[in-house]
Amino acid sequence: MHEIEHFYRWHTVYDVAQDERSPFYGKEYNYDLYSETIYGYYLAPGWDFIGSETLYIKVLFADYDRGFVVMEMIGEWNDAINNDIMHLKRNIIEHMMGNGIHQFILIGENVFNFHGSDDSYYEEWYEELEEEHENEVPGWIAFVNFADFVLEEMEQYNLGSYINFGGSLQIDNWRTKNPLSFYKQVQGIITRRLDLP
Repeated sequence: MHEIEHFYRWHTVYDVAQDERSPFYGKEYNYDLYSETIYGYYLAPGWDFIGSETLYIKVLFADYDRGFVVMEMIGEWNDAINNDIMHLKRNIIEHMMGNGIHQFILIGENVFNFHGSDDSYYEEWYEELEEEHENEVPGWIAFVNFADFVLEEMEQYNLGSYINFGGSLQIDNWRTKNPLSFYKQVQGIITRRLDLP
């Protein structure tokens, strides 16, 4: 696990620690020190703690003018024991929504398991996006490149009612794109799925 690093290529155009509107603004990273763990396994430095013992993130890019963010996830998404969605929603999502973010792209290639509970935080997130941007650009949540067995488990908890995932959102070549072209690709998929103008 310590060898799985977050995607670095966009760091030249966006640094979460330098973004005054980021929840990780001012954080100092020591890439020589392995300190964060999941189940006793060290994570590569650079992943960010969100309050969960099993799920970490990295904000790869945020565009406040367009209102979108791209985040990469690692670990086990465990709502049943650790209430990971609560930590993500309260500590990260609400902060970003308060700064104008209303379109969320979460990359889940390194999410190894999902353990569900209920869908209340997902529903709350979805409804807040609908309410806040009722007369503006629609808000949405897209999960990209989550494993099929993780998505199957999420589907059992009705998360597909609030989150877009699977099918054309399995975008293998996303690392070859710049942040804006990746966003536009995901936005196009969501626009077609939701039949948005």
